[in-house]
Amino acid sequence: MSVLIKNGRVVTAVDDYFADVYVEGETVARIGKDLDVQAQTVLDAKGKLVIPGGIDPHTHLDMPFGGTTSADDFETGTLAAAHGGTTTIIDFAIQTKGESTLKGLETWHQKAEGKATIDYAFHMIITDMPVERLPEMRRLRDEGVTSYKLFMAYPGVLYVDDGTLYRAFRQAGDDGTRICMHAENGIVIDEIIREAVRDGKVEPKWHALTRPTRLEAEGVHRAIAIAEVANVPLYIVHLSCHDALEEVKRGRARGVDVVAETCPQYLLLDRSIYERPDFEGAKWVMTPALREKWNQDSLWQGLKFRDLETIGTDHCPFCFKGQKELGRESFTKIPNGAPGIENRMSVIFDEGVVKGRISLNRYVELTSTAAAKAFGLFPKKGTIAVGSDADIVVFDPDAKRVISKDDARTHHMNVDYSAYEGREVQGWTEAVLSRGRLIVKDGSLVEKGGGRFIRRAGVGELLR
Repeated sequence: MSVLIKNGRVVTAVDDYFADVYVEGETVARIGKDLDVQAQTVLDAKGKLVIPGGIDPHTHLDMPFGGTTSADDFETGTLAAAHGGTTTIIDFAIQTKGESTLKGLETWHQKAEGKATIDYAFHMIITDMPVERLPEMRRLRDEGVTSYKLFMAYPGVLYVDDGTLYRAFRQAGDDGTRICMHAENGIVIDEIIREAVRDGKVEPKWHALTRPTRLEAEGVHRAIAIAEVANVPLYIVHLSCHDALEEVKRGRARGVDVVAETCPQYLLLDRSIYERPDFEGAKWVMTPALREKWNQDSLWQGLKFRDLETIGTDHCPFCFKGQKELGRESFTKIPNGAPGIENRMSVIFDEGVVKGRISLNRYVELTSTAAAKAFGLFPKKGTIAVGSDADIVVFDPDAKRVISKDDARTHHMNVDYSAYEGREVQGWTEAVLSRGRLIVKDGSLVEKGGGRFIRRAGVGELLR
């Protein structure tokens, strides 16, 4: 299999030049001006950007939550990701409390195997970690799972206490792996929720009003402090607000190895959406909740000045009909999560590059390269270079589309609404290669399946 991408503008996190890119088999074989080579497939990228395939470091496919399961599995979710220009995801395998993390990993392998169209890797969600099972974490590293997620939220479900946090942090640091942290003070939040429900405050907006930004900031502060003492690289997931970002900045200023991720929903949407009538606000019930709009300026500044290093989606979709509706009587029963895996590359290009908030190079870094470096995928993923995997997107910077669940060109996710319904964006994925396979062309699916599990390297190591 060979592909020649001609006449494009090649943009990576550090480069910006005009060249042809020749792909042979699964990897980039040559890059140069006016390449004189024969290829089975030729793509003319004149007037288009040629960028590394997107890497979404935060997805939840086929995930049980709140008495139901997220609407996208590894087939529909990766197809939607591919249409949007994402060629690698890192999903979350979950340890059932009291059982082996290795059993949890096997369960997620079974969910994904043979279904994915793009490549995928796993973080491991740890729900408990007694001393006698700490050696499992080293075995997970040997299996290519080199990051773990722990929760300060959801008491009784995913929450772990500070002792478990420290124990897992220490082991992860010793093993050369990374901790991902859902940082909110779930114990206090549960008390606030209890008071709200007691007073009859059960509409969707109370999901946000019972989760104040100071309690996200407190969780971030505590996670950084524990990571600093445990000497482990820390990654704060789905950071949503100014208060939490300030804690990251303070930690980084004193030399703590902490990076943070935000998500498109926190950059584009705000808390007012929960006021929509007829329970529609439930569509955007996610954790952390959407914040007051003024927080967005702080987050964009954080992206510009590198206190925020990645943009993931936290894609965890539940249909409005039959799933979100489980919470009609109380916001506490609304499954937490929203769709976005398909929209990330376009909405961030439109809001970031087109509106002058970030450069093209920074756009590539935020949507691909930084995640590859943080999570042991670079340089096989996250760049366009000779020898790297041919995960490449031909992206039209001038094309405009209106995102809608009713438009088959813009909505391939297996969910009955779009988080960005009716939003016009500039910048659209035209063609997608995954390890040299042309899987999307002219916005339409060419080839389904073929995605592989990627064993990731440890922190600071290169993936060969």
